[in-house]
Amino acid sequence: MTKLSSEHKNRSPRFAVLMYQLSIGSGMLISWEMLTNVGLLDPFFFSYPSAIASRVANWLSTGMIWPHLVVTLQETFLALIIGAAAGVSVGFLLAQFPLLGEIFSPYLRVLNALPRVVLAPIFMLWFGLGIWSKVALGITLVFFVVFYNTYQGIRDVNIVILNNARLLGASQRQLIRHVLLPSALSWIFSSLHVSIGFALIGAVVGEYLGSSRGIGYIISQAEGVFDTTGVFAGMTILSAIVLCLAYGIEKLERWLLRWKTVST
Repeated sequence: MTKLSSEHKNRSPRFAVLMYQLSIGSGMLISWEMLTNVGLLDPFFFSYPSAIASRVANWLSTGMIWPHLVVTLQETFLALIIGAAAGVSVGFLLAQFPLLGEIFSPYLRVLNALPRVVLAPIFMLWFGLGIWSKVALGITLVFFVVFYNTYQGIRDVNIVILNNARLLGASQRQLIRHVLLPSALSWIFSSLHVSIGFALIGAVVGEYLGSSRGIGYIISQAEGVFDTTGVFAGMTILSAIVLCLAYGIEKLERWLLRWKTVST
């Protein structure tokens, strides 16, 4: 009975939040439509939400968008997975060996400060106009976010717990599995929520600058003929992708961190 009551209490605020979110979104779209209809917003520059929804529905029903969507998702997933794996690995390594962290710190800061848009043409020269130039751009965006969060998460491990585990005879592998990794998971997942958008940005910007497929390519083509509806339709699809990926990451985070005590 207590468990059912607790679940009901947890669901009620979530449902209320969802209603507020839908209300705000609906209000913004209705206002946009009305302002455009009465002429306060120029439809040439802003289009109509109804026209954008119709364009998205047409793309989905005719199947035109699916090949482009598959390419963008493929680039996004590869950038997210490779960038996150590299960021976690390097973050763990440098946090475990502080001297290495101090040696490589200025180089990492310089690399992180480089404007990624400038790197995009270089990646295209190196990897061509295929998916790997977009993946490389996405990796550079994802890596540093995950790296710094992992590095900080490992360094913030409770030293008392760490010393107690060592006194009990825990090996380095056991320390990583049972102490360091659980402590850093919150930091890692926090970075992943941000990295989703960065991975998608890397893929879309790369497609925008030079590609024959992908959502970025569609947006670029729409801009070339001043098709505002097409631009907003592409942005709508990108927004839906981000929301779906964020929901998946949130579910994974809750499953992996289910051992944590949730304060009520």
